[in-house]
Amino acid sequence: MYKYKRILLKLSGEALQGEKQHGIDEVRLIEYAEQIKQLLDNGVEVGIVIGGGNIFRGISGQEAGFERVQGDYMGMLATVINGLAIQGAIEKLGGKAQVFTSIEMSPVGVRYSKRAVLKAFENDEAAVFVFGTGNPFFTTDSTAALKAVEIDAEVILKGTRVDGVYTADPEKDPSAKKYSTLTFDEAYEKGLKIMDLTAFTMCKENNLPIIVFDMNTKGNLARLMENGDIGTIIQNK
Repeated sequence: MYKYKRILLKLSGEALQGEKQHGIDEVRLIEYAEQIKQLLDNGVEVGIVIGGGNIFRGISGQEAGFERVQGDYMGMLATVINGLAIQGAIEKLGGKAQVFTSIEMSPVGVRYSKRAVLKAFENDEAAVFVFGTGNPFFTTDSTAALKAVEIDAEVILKGTRVDGVYTADPEKDPSAKKYSTLTFDEAYEKGLKIMDLTAFTMCKENNLPIIVFDMNTKGNLARLMENGDIGTIIQNK
């Protein structure tokens, strides 16, 4: 029995690189799709937001000389490529997924509306949200928080390559200690980089918990949904 019926899964674009330096690692893509399909097969309603950093990051584009708004739109287009890849991988495994776009992009995907997403859930489809919020200056973290609140998700599951939130970067500091639980206020006061402040504030104000966990370990998504004892949960008191 899974803990949650409706979730928002936030994935980074960089995670899709796998062993590659850029683009999409097909092995990692299928591993993610397998974990998502397992939830779909067990009746979980799954919304997905994925970044585009494996293809293009708006901030990096600005550093390279692109104007900020232009760079952000390029980054949002990168999320569309990743979203289509996730959709295709889920369908390849026999699952169903629908891409929802924040701007009109027919025939790439369906224009987002809550009503259309709920119909997709009724049809056992994963809802893949692409093109961010549709506006520059907002991250995919903010997109994840916004969509999660809009679709009445019970939790945001933030899949990363580490198994939770630590006192420091565990990949650089072997003495870093992992938190099992945090409040939003504690995470803010400690300056922990979990999600951007806009996303964090939205989650706090809407009493929406965030669980940070290692998505790269096979089966972790289902284990989290079954036991809830992996990763770090951030929530109100």
